[in-house]
Amino acid sequence: MRLSAIISVTLVIALTGCSGAMNSLPVGNSQVPSAAELGLWPRAGQAERVCADAPTGYAHCLALVRTDIHGLVRRNTPSGYSPGDLQTAYDLTSYSSSNGKGQTVAIVDAYVNPNAAKDLAVYRSQYALSSCTVSNGCFATKAFGSSSNTGWAEEESLDVDMVSAICPNCHIILVEAASSSLSALVTAEQYATQHANYVSNSWSGDEGTKTYDGDFNVSGVAITAATGDSGYNSTAQWPAILPTVTAVGGTSLSSYSPRKESAWSGAGSGCSKIYAKPSFQSGLSTGCADRAEADTSADADPNTGVAVYDSYRESGWLVFGGTSVATPIIASTFALAGNTADNNDTHLYSNAASLNDVTSGSNGNCGKPLCTAGTGWDGPTGLGSPNGIAAF
Repeated sequence: MRLSAIISVTLVIALTGCSGAMNSLPVGNSQVPSAAELGLWPRAGQAERVCADAPTGYAHCLALVRTDIHGLVRRNTPSGYSPGDLQTAYDLTSYSSSNGKGQTVAIVDAYVNPNAAKDLAVYRSQYALSSCTVSNGCFATKAFGSSSNTGWAEEESLDVDMVSAICPNCHIILVEAASSSLSALVTAEQYATQHANYVSNSWSGDEGTKTYDGDFNVSGVAITAATGDSGYNSTAQWPAILPTVTAVGGTSLSSYSPRKESAWSGAGSGCSKIYAKPSFQSGLSTGCADRAEADTSADADPNTGVAVYDSYRESGWLVFGGTSVATPIIASTFALAGNTADNNDTHLYSNAASLNDVTSGSNGNCGKPLCTAGTGWDGPTGLGSPNGIAAF
């Protein structure tokens, strides 16, 4: 069963220059239709979780799909942010063009998406990205089971598209766990960390078990995980809360050029009840006695969502949000930098000045800094969003 939510936001959409199919907004001039006329986030709309909440011992994916935007709103241009838009917003355009060769990003999800490869080909063709296929060695899948699930299939489409958007030169491994149980996902995680230096996990469960913590503490591997889509949570989300993982929160990216960004109301934040405050958060006022999330963030608001192509649930272009968007964006930014995590976020925190500090918006009523964005670290957005690759 799906959980529906009406997520409101006041949008300021900047119409800026584009080239070919690389941007989803046209050149800004008096003869060009407005974003509303194009159907790009025409209003604060309805978004639906693609995965239901999970019982203890299981995880749920964190993608949100807009249910009021479907298909192409004008010829050859899907709704939602394109790769060029995201690269512009986060000052990654030159790095996305030149970096990432020889790097591999692994995506860990559950169940099989039999259309993943062909859908990825449609996405990359739409935006004139280089071919990334099984035959040319750019794309690979590893399935631990044979069952499919429509919600997780959409999550997989979103994840591989976001890696393509940020690091089009990277190789991609889609690792499909046999189910959404934590044990199955950890088996997939083990494979991912053995075959890639950058691993993205757009799913979560409640903090509580320490059984699998060691599988997210792998030398030479940068692991990112989503903090959730329910705003501040009194129970932190695992594995994002682990000190060896980069916890990824979410923003509302209302304009990409110039970048206008605030904390997204759904971005997860919280305090650990298990893990001590890590050294990289020492000296910071986080509102938590122990480990706090998030560490960093990127676009996650479905009302400022991204274009994704998926043919498993319903054929066509969709608009997605959720910290499921932000998490592969951050993993791919690590890959652009070519640096792997030192099993902690010391480098990220030491280079906070190289991030976009997000200073407005909130995800709950607990005030600064755990719920309300402000100067420096805050719960919904961590240290901020990418501004080039120096922090990664």
